[in-house]
Amino acid sequence: MKKSVFLGALTVAGLAAGAAAAGTLDDVKARGTLNCGVTTGLVGFAAPDANGEWKGFDVSVCRAVAAAVLGDATAVEFVPTTGKTRFTALASGEIDMLARNTTWTFSRDVDLKFTFVGVNYYDGQGFMVPKALGVSSAKELDGATVCVQTGTTTELNLADFFRANNISYDPVPIETNAEGQQQYLAGACDTYTTDASGLAATRATFENPGEHALLPEIISKEPLGPLVRHGDDEWGDVVRWTLNALITAEELGVTSANVNEMASGSTNPEVKRLLGTEGTLGEMLGLDADWAMRAISSQGNYGEIFATTIGEETPIALSRGLNAQWTNGGLIYSPPFR
Repeated sequence: MKKSVFLGALTVAGLAAGAAAAGTLDDVKARGTLNCGVTTGLVGFAAPDANGEWKGFDVSVCRAVAAAVLGDATAVEFVPTTGKTRFTALASGEIDMLARNTTWTFSRDVDLKFTFVGVNYYDGQGFMVPKALGVSSAKELDGATVCVQTGTTTELNLADFFRANNISYDPVPIETNAEGQQQYLAGACDTYTTDASGLAATRATFENPGEHALLPEIISKEPLGPLVRHGDDEWGDVVRWTLNALITAEELGVTSANVNEMASGSTNPEVKRLLGTEGTLGEMLGLDADWAMRAISSQGNYGEIFATTIGEETPIALSRGLNAQWTNGGLIYSPPFR
């Protein structure tokens, strides 16, 4: 699921410099398709359904950008990436953006030459265990075998946590979430560790999810969000402000159901600017006036996306928590549209 630091930074930086020379916004418009990097499959966040159609919380960000730029939320080519392959795919230009449970860290931002455009999910690393193991705290996992994805900050956090608590573990390296789930259910490891949201999503797919517990410890900060290449600021602005449009829409009460009504009837100046009935924000982005309207009407606002993909009424059953709007005590907050 998350966070690689194993790639050679110089190689990635070199690739990024070449790929960013061309303007991605122009490339996407000319191609007529957005190439969006996602996970290899994590239900609720990004996974193909029974008909092969990609759906999920991160998928919705890709589709919102496609709607804003191309006028078609379906004009997306989804590229599955692992913890190890995702950064090469972005740096080389194989994908235009990455929306894949990826943590914003110093080294990824600075050394690997990527630009994180915002946070769409505030997360933290946790542990899942079979209830039959009789463990109620991660501090009781001394000597445990631990399934952990390679090429991720998960590995580093795991090592730090066990060392800080003076306990030992044996890692069981895995490449993908599907492999981690398979190994965990087969008993190859006592516990599976990754982002807590990912654990909840994975558990929801089990035949008997009630037989597995998420331990209370959250051992890291994992601000997850979309990213683009360094040096491609025009494109970065488009992805950043599309995400912000979804967040601001929820704050202002603009939904997929009322967006047309709000565009024509709202007296709120920020709603008017957001929906393009006043000002020239779309023009500043190199888009038309209705770019945000299309993103919101096709995907819903941030709260709608959360509720329908990973919220409490879904099998993933995640509460808003830190991902509530700032007006409700959470961390979700967009700069103003003005």
